[in-house]
Amino acid sequence: MGDHYGIWSVLPPLLAILLAMLTRRVIPSLLMGVFAAALVLTDGNPFAAVVRCITTDLVSSLCSSDHLRVFAFTLLMGAMVGIIHHSGGMRGLVDLLRPFATNRRRGQAITWLMGLIIFFDDYANTLLLGTTFRPVTDRLKISREKLAYIVDSTAAPVAGIAIVSTWVAGEVDFISTGLAGIDIPTNQGLGFSIFIETIVYRFYPLLALMLVGMVACTGRDFGPMRKAEKQAADNFIENEMDHCKTSARRELASGGRVHLALVPIVVLTIVLVASLVLTGLPDGSGGTSLWQIIGSADAYSALVWASLAGCLTAMLLTGLEQRGSLAGIFQAAVRGAWQMFPALVVLWLAWTLAELSASSESTDPAGRLGTAVYLAGLLGDAVSPEWMPTLVFLLSAVVSYCTGTSWGTMSLLTPLVIRVTWQLIDPSGEEMVHNPIFIASIGAVLAGSIFGDHCSPISDTTILSSRASGCNHMAHVWTQMPYALVVGAVSILAGTIPVGFGISVWICLPASALLLFSFLWCLGRRTEEDSPVV
Repeated sequence: MGDHYGIWSVLPPLLAILLAMLTRRVIPSLLMGVFAAALVLTDGNPFAAVVRCITTDLVSSLCSSDHLRVFAFTLLMGAMVGIIHHSGGMRGLVDLLRPFATNRRRGQAITWLMGLIIFFDDYANTLLLGTTFRPVTDRLKISREKLAYIVDSTAAPVAGIAIVSTWVAGEVDFISTGLAGIDIPTNQGLGFSIFIETIVYRFYPLLALMLVGMVACTGRDFGPMRKAEKQAADNFIENEMDHCKTSARRELASGGRVHLALVPIVVLTIVLVASLVLTGLPDGSGGTSLWQIIGSADAYSALVWASLAGCLTAMLLTGLEQRGSLAGIFQAAVRGAWQMFPALVVLWLAWTLAELSASSESTDPAGRLGTAVYLAGLLGDAVSPEWMPTLVFLLSAVVSYCTGTSWGTMSLLTPLVIRVTWQLIDPSGEEMVHNPIFIASIGAVLAGSIFGDHCSPISDTTILSSRASGCNHMAHVWTQMPYALVVGAVSILAGTIPVGFGISVWICLPASALLLFSFLWCLGRRTEEDSPVV
């Protein structure tokens, strides 16, 4: 059926999302979504759909080199954290942070600040932050839902707007691909120049980072999150406390040693940055900027090497410190890795559904639903330029929500939006690429993709955030969604709409921040009066 299957392009991902929300069982819901997509692609033949799922789609997704490397990175991270717990390093880290995290607000603020520091990759941010700060937030009786929110709402936004991150090359390439399709002379630096200009127009990620800080510093919450926080503060879930006590008993009675946690984390970070630089260096040419090197790096391989180095370092230090037998160390590594296994199953199914929802290529005999192409076509040719940033933001959010991938949404929609917007603004020369509506529309794709990703229960970073934080996945989705919707609403009301009608972005940014704080102050309530934690 060409580039898409009409309304049928949207139904399979929507089915998976609705079932996940109604049943709160993600894996069966994703399986139903994958089967429904295969059913559409096989013209309604259920037997052919089952055969396709088993022999083609699930296998190809599992065997993807990028996916396998993410699996390896996640398992190695889990193993490293398991060893650190076993050695007493995590208890030492908690003791180190104890003087700073003296109450619930300070604990949340420190977690948020650390999330801003780990800006170079969203996966590394998610897993490292969630697993490291879980004992700290548990001690302060901060809910796992709140930890998952802080982790998830920091990881992708900060990686998406950072000039040096694993996202840069992809975002610049998406923009450059779109520029190649319009009738203007382009050069190597034009795509990056526009990428830089879009940063201040990406209201959602900027405001999402602000809201996390506001929530942390004010201690105010609303919606399901406030209920989760009140439950954690009044009577922390008994089975979680028992789990924490069991973990503590596994650590040796001689007390925690902070270097057993910090050294592996530092080694992981150093190896990750070094691997990004080494794999991103051009062959035989100099003068390349740092952003180009990091952006061109093999991020997935760098993550694997870094997590392997961190895991081996944790094992070596634990052995040298005689914090357990070799068999005990391996058992701790296996326990830590096994904790990540359910997340990998969900990731596998979510990736499969995202690939089935992608756009078909002429060389792809299997066919794809073309969800993004169909939704982009709904924009039509009669859209007013003033409303383009807002409509693009909403469209990107819907596509990302349905497919569960901000990255995939950016790759599909950015070139399309550039071509459509270029025609709408009546271009008259190369200088028009700096038109505020043109720049704001591109920024709206990059921002809306993260917005939809934060609301989607089939998003990879949402899945990893809940798992790393030890939180029920659907509980994380339900508690984070109201915050994401408030940020999305403010992004439209004080961001994309006024920018589309000619208001300067430098007026819109402080106005949107003020409006966001007003929303939090009016909707939010303090869970409890902060008191020092002994």
